[in-house]
Amino acid sequence: MGGHVYTNFKVNRFSVNKTLRRGSEQYNVVTEAAGKPALTSQHVIACCGLYSDRVAVLSGCSPEPRIVPFRGEYLLLRPEKSHLVRGNIYPVPDPQFPFLGVHFTPRMDGEVWLGPNAVLALAREGYSATDFNWEDFKEILRFRGLRKLVMRYWRLGTQEALRSLLLAAQVRQLQRFVPELQPSDVTRGPTGVRAQAMDTDGRLIEDFVFAQGEGEMGRRILHVRNAPSPAATSSLAIAEMVADKARDTFGWTTQ
Repeated sequence: MGGHVYTNFKVNRFSVNKTLRRGSEQYNVVTEAAGKPALTSQHVIACCGLYSDRVAVLSGCSPEPRIVPFRGEYLLLRPEKSHLVRGNIYPVPDPQFPFLGVHFTPRMDGEVWLGPNAVLALAREGYSATDFNWEDFKEILRFRGLRKLVMRYWRLGTQEALRSLLLAAQVRQLQRFVPELQPSDVTRGPTGVRAQAMDTDGRLIEDFVFAQGEGEMGRRILHVRNAPSPAATSSLAIAEMVADKARDTFGWTTQ
């Protein structure tokens, strides 16, 4: 449909310009990235995941909710043990705790993923335990909301960190659902980073958050500040919701 995809385009500034078209004023948003040609458009939809709060601030939005990165680590069930899991196994959510907990996920390719856990990442793109970014880490430590969350769930956080280090400890958690499972039945698998939105009271944001900045520029940019899990499973429904929100916000009409 005539669209273009630009990669490695780290947005560092939004601005707005005004032109006259057919005797009326028209405003356009200019999106800039260092060392890249600027992009001009009538409207912008920003779905920036781990950087959604930083990008929102560029157009005059509040810095809250903040994004706090949590790394989720999976284990892989060895193929010869796949008979232990014949379907999805999920724990009953405990409203006292912030995350769902470990689960068993058979995949289309035959692999069975076990997990994930949830440990604080030391970088916004901290996909391994050794990934570290000093600026990200300072920002995380300064955020009052995270400090409140840590004080509230320090015991759970300590247990999650232990399970991250010791494979046997993570297997013990999984044995609550499949007692036959042994540490020798699993290997370490892939990891992901969850862009967790959090308020200053340390509460995890569990619903969608849309925001706009101020002035002519802000009114032309729609920020998706939080898109809760399950993102991949619900991606088409989430896309439809974002499109509907943009249509209502910008006054688009279907032609």
